[in-house]
Amino acid sequence: MARKGLATPAYTRREYIKGPPRPAVVKYVLGNTRKSFTHRLELVSATDALVRDNALEAARVATNKLLERRLGIENYRFTIAVHPHHVIRENKMLGFAGADRIQKGMRLSFGKSTGLAARVKRGKAVLVVEVDEGGVDVAKEALARGASKLPIPYRVIVRSLS
Repeated sequence: MARKGLATPAYTRREYIKGPPRPAVVKYVLGNTRKSFTHRLELVSATDALVRDNALEAARVATNKLLERRLGIENYRFTIAVHPHHVIRENKMLGFAGADRIQKGMRLSFGKSTGLAARVKRGKAVLVVEVDEGGVDVAKEALARGASKLPIPYRVIVRSLS
């Protein structure tokens, strides 16, 4: 019996894909990239899943907005730790009256590329925030807001870097 989630191989070979979609994630590292911080908070996946690039972008915007407003841009480093490489295909079906007499159904149903997703395994960090001691509670709240935009359950792990 196949495992749920990531049972099939990834579809990533861009040279064989006609018109692969552009990723929706704009930036992967935000905040202060030069400073070294004392605490690292990770949003870790509880299950194997595919996370679409637009969900990652929504989580990035929600998390970064709270961090920037409460801590200031110099007092944190925020990283998206996964990259959407997996191309999602869709076999588009006609959806109007009489469509059953026109389309081919499942014959040759490889599908056209419609989006990108990151393959996330159980225990993998998806979002990472590094802050000093005073910003740990704000970072926990920011990661919780980001997790609400993602499709699977997560937990926050706090680690001391010093």
